[in-house]
Amino acid sequence: MGFKSDIEIAQEAELKPISEIAQTAGIDEKYLEFYGKTKAKVDYNILDDMENRQNGKLILVTAINPTPAGEGKTTTAVGLGDALNKIGKNTIIALREPSLGPVFGVKGGAAGGGYAQVIPMEDINLHFTGDIHAVTTANNLIAAMLDNHIQQGNSLGIDVRRIVWKRCLDMNDRQLRFITDGLGGKVNGTPREDGFDISVASEIMAILCLSKDIDDLKARAAKIIVAYTYDGKPVTVADIKAQGAVAALMKDALKPNLVQTLEHTPAFIHGGPFANIAHGCNSVMATKMALKLGDYVVTEAGFGADLGAEKFLDIKCRQSGLKPDAVVVVATARALKLHGGVPKSDLNTENVEALEKGIENLLKHVENMKNVYGLTTVVAINRFPTDTQAELSCIEKKCKEIGVNVKLSEVWGKGGEGGEELAKEVVNLIEKGGSDFRFAYEDSLSLREKIEAIATKIYGADGVDFIGKSGAEIDTIESLGMKNLPVCIAKTQYSLSDDAKKLGRPSGFRISIRSVKASAGAGFVVALAGDIMTMPGLPKVPAAENIDVDSTGKITGLF
Repeated sequence: MGFKSDIEIAQEAELKPISEIAQTAGIDEKYLEFYGKTKAKVDYNILDDMENRQNGKLILVTAINPTPAGEGKTTTAVGLGDALNKIGKNTIIALREPSLGPVFGVKGGAAGGGYAQVIPMEDINLHFTGDIHAVTTANNLIAAMLDNHIQQGNSLGIDVRRIVWKRCLDMNDRQLRFITDGLGGKVNGTPREDGFDISVASEIMAILCLSKDIDDLKARAAKIIVAYTYDGKPVTVADIKAQGAVAALMKDALKPNLVQTLEHTPAFIHGGPFANIAHGCNSVMATKMALKLGDYVVTEAGFGADLGAEKFLDIKCRQSGLKPDAVVVVATARALKLHGGVPKSDLNTENVEALEKGIENLLKHVENMKNVYGLTTVVAINRFPTDTQAELSCIEKKCKEIGVNVKLSEVWGKGGEGGEELAKEVVNLIEKGGSDFRFAYEDSLSLREKIEAIATKIYGADGVDFIGKSGAEIDTIESLGMKNLPVCIAKTQYSLSDDAKKLGRPSGFRISIRSVKASAGAGFVVALAGDIMTMPGLPKVPAAENIDVDSTGKITGLF
């Protein structure tokens, strides 16, 4: 008998009414706003009412650099949450919302997999409660008001060659990366070069995820730099008087979404920034809500620990005051063999020699969590049926040499039951304590020094080259008083370097920074490394080709 697909497993599951899940989580019904029977938003005023409650323990799930072999980070996070509940720990999960770009592209959805999923899986992976639509609309309202200001006389003296605010769309559409708009004569705007980002890379998405309340969201939106004047002064959203309308559009999107896992563990799914081009973490508000309601909270950060975890720790924790009590680094023997040079077609064959080479990628991420950030860490091996005992023993031996335990995770096939050993190890780590959390760099460093700290400490680079206009952009940002902001490096997720082809643990490389932009509202500076794009494209055979819906409304082909 063949394996059931993720969507078949999800569709066969019995969902409890979301009111019951809320009750399990300790959320009074007066805070719920129902989106059908199985989804609800939670009013953020609950945070004020729970202010004096002690926080639970925060567990961060991260991973090695992703490969086409798959790692199962979200699957592990969901399964670990179920497993912790199975061993008697009151646990809540807090994850990001999927973007439609990967859903219809190559990566697929982001609701976990196998018997460790959040449901309703189709809803979560498609329109869900409309949060990303709200981000898109708010972003594009700013763009429309900016261009309208220029059309209506341009009293602010905006230089149309120095507009830095792009429109956005939650889709992989390379055709929109570079466009010319405002054509067709005087009544149709000012002709200029323009472009689109994917919605999850919008600064509005970052603001949604980092805001502590609606007033904070409005204040952050007001600070967004959208353009510069002819004499080089920044023009903000406040200058074009758009912040109130933005906050009105984002009012409901700011409320965290509550759903459930296959095993009925409460799960907040809220906010969806990419970790390669944005800061890659779910919302501060959802994380804080979960910490007030649960004794343990499992969250994840996107892609490898060089991206998602670094930004979780250096941006999200710095801004919110949060800190993890333990870190789980997810890997698979298959992915490590691929990092060791084995072609995808040969991953089912035992190859300890390649594994020993590829395992250096895992060890670097683990060393970063332990030595750079001072966090207690465990490795979770997401087990595949083709893994051999020799391969698993090799991973365990190498990790033990640097003082980290390894636990097998079989949550994809067994749900929470397959993660109990991992759950016990995580609880043991937390109860023993030992974390001494620190950032990878201090606020007082210059922006160049911060970028160099991440590149050398986290990626293992020899240094950084600031190419093209990036040096001048840094000088401008620092002259505007933003030197103290943290840095969000946008780079390929596939390598510790900025070259996607350099797998494993590369050495003797430098990072090239080609552009630097102030996200003054989000409260960080974005540095683009290598050839990273802020609007992805679709692959030759997009996942969308296999997605369908029948006459009963049943969706197929999502994964």
